[in-house]
Amino acid sequence: MGSEKERLSLRVSPVTSYRLHTAYRKSGCRSMNELAEKAIGFYLDYLEADNAGDFLPTALKSYVDGRLGKLEDSLSSLSFRQSVEVDMMAGILADGFRLREEDLRRRRAESVNNVKRTNGRISLEKYVREGWEDEDEWQD
Repeated sequence: MGSEKERLSLRVSPVTSYRLHTAYRKSGCRSMNELAEKAIGFYLDYLEADNAGDFLPTALKSYVDGRLGKLEDSLSSLSFRQSVEVDMMAGILADGFRLREEDLRRRRAESVNNVKRTNGRISLEKYVREGWEDEDEWQD
């Protein structure tokens, strides 16, 4: 495209006119024409984008992708470490106790219900307190 521009007739509401004049002063554009052309271009880019990812500026998209990649790596590492600890605990308990198949099934069902009920916020202190309460009931 050369420097030739096509003249368009445009009618806007008083509110839109006010917003354009306010934005013109803040935008750093050299003319209202430049501001209107940038605004129209921005909106047309938005309409042509198939999804929001295509609409984001490349630098912003790159930054977000990088941050998400780091978060994914951190969560993956944390998940692996927790899995190792859980596996160690399960191995120690399996070595120390001889549990029957039906006890394991009952325990799994209880654990699933506990995790759902507490949204995964399980505390050792809660189990210890419940254990003490159970002992007090047996002694009475």
